[in-house]
Amino acid sequence: MEPSSHYRLLDLHIDLARQRVTRDGGALDVQGLNFQLLACLLRHGDAVVGFDTLMAEVWAPAVVNEETVTQRVKLLRQALGDDGRNPRYIRSVRGRGYQLCEAPRTAEALIADEPVMRQRILRPWSIGFGVLAVLGLAGTWWYRSSIEHGRIDPAQTLTVRASYYAGIGQKDNNERAILLYQQVLARDPASAVAHIGLSRAYSARVCLYNFPYEWTQQARAEAELVLKTQQDNSAAWSALAYAHDCAGELAAALRAYEKALALDPGDDATRASAAYLYQEQGRLAEALHANLQMHGDPARVRFRNVQVARELELLGFTDAAERRYRESFQLYPDNVFSNIAWPRHLFLQGRFKEAQEALDQALARNTPHVDLYVLGGELALLRGDRDGARRAFEQARQLRPQMSLPITLTALYGAASPAPAWLDERIAQMQRQFLGGASYPGDYLELALLQDARGRHADALRSVDAAVQGGYSDRAYLQTSPLWRGFASDPAYAASIDTLSRRVAAQRAQVLAADWRPADLRDTH
Repeated sequence: MEPSSHYRLLDLHIDLARQRVTRDGGALDVQGLNFQLLACLLRHGDAVVGFDTLMAEVWAPAVVNEETVTQRVKLLRQALGDDGRNPRYIRSVRGRGYQLCEAPRTAEALIADEPVMRQRILRPWSIGFGVLAVLGLAGTWWYRSSIEHGRIDPAQTLTVRASYYAGIGQKDNNERAILLYQQVLARDPASAVAHIGLSRAYSARVCLYNFPYEWTQQARAEAELVLKTQQDNSAAWSALAYAHDCAGELAAALRAYEKALALDPGDDATRASAAYLYQEQGRLAEALHANLQMHGDPARVRFRNVQVARELELLGFTDAAERRYRESFQLYPDNVFSNIAWPRHLFLQGRFKEAQEALDQALARNTPHVDLYVLGGELALLRGDRDGARRAFEQARQLRPQMSLPITLTALYGAASPAPAWLDERIAQMQRQFLGGASYPGDYLELALLQDARGRHADALRSVDAAVQGGYSDRAYLQTSPLWRGFASDPAYAASIDTLSRRVAAQRAQVLAADWRPADLRDTH
């Protein structure tokens, strides 16, 4: 029999499929490793779960020690409102590990106690998708009987399981989701849910797990297949937007996200994705407002807290941003974007020693990302370690060999200077890309580095200005990164930064005057 999907632990309701914990109808902020730890304890009932078991089931393949487990239990207790000195949910067993204070009750046990609920669950078509998620993962005797007698489509079970794996946010589970979606399509080639899920999983391969960009083409094809017959399918538009987004096609992505939101204004995940692109376009106040105007539980939108912190940082609310970055880095070591954001923030504040320490910690968490290695290269350059910078840029290139920036940085900081013909081709290639509309404002900065290396400094300055005019908003990066040392004394470069600063200042004032601004900005002047 497969494990249950729903549990009761005293007054807590835990939904494993949706990774959601509620108490008295209100959602608790239990995410990432906190949720995985709780799920592990639930699987073991009220038995003592040893440190070795916890490390194997929650952290593997990462290597951690007992102190890591202890600190994570502390964070989980905080999220649940538990007290380690007088525990209600999780107790310590000295020298052995941890156990739940009371045996959790599964969906099956609750059904046995509540005949009325049994009748409702046996009629899933009357109560919607939420109970189908329970059925698909619980594997109870009555559900198996329903499948055998043809009352429930087995493909539906596969779809629910695929969605569960895709939502965990780890590479191996994303691959499991892809296999399950493919199995659904083998049974039912017209399944819109499976095509959309497969599209998003293919895009995640590129955006989150460093697969080649070609997968975004397959992701687009899956979403477009649904849209051929279902133009009003908001989930398909959102999946298409994600494919464009992961391919670096900002304008096309934003059009599709906004179409999805027009069809379903309550889709908070799509709203957050659109907000990120507003941020990239320099629409910082609009991006922050969108991220603060969620219709449902904001805690369920992945990466939202890091996005809000980034918007606050760009708007100059440094203290408010730092609080969010620090908390996210401490609470979610398996979140790749939290691991990038905190050391980058320290770097942008000129706290280079702290940035290097945070970067070392992030790299040890086994969430590889190009931005981590690029930051490592920049820190090495600040120390005067050009060989170290070259190695870091090469690591970034090896991680994403199809990505443009690591290729450029590896060439510019290699043992030998790049050939003029190579630089000319790279410059021409990027300019063709811009004409095709597949670019973000920050991409012009890479073009500027190439042009400057070719001796075309005036063209490089125009490219920097194009980035700023397109919405690039990170003044601190332009003033801090060693990549821009050769531009620092140029009046045209200073003028571009001044243009950026004035635009950001206007939006900062707009945020401070808004009634929706975050509570910790209320007393900011």
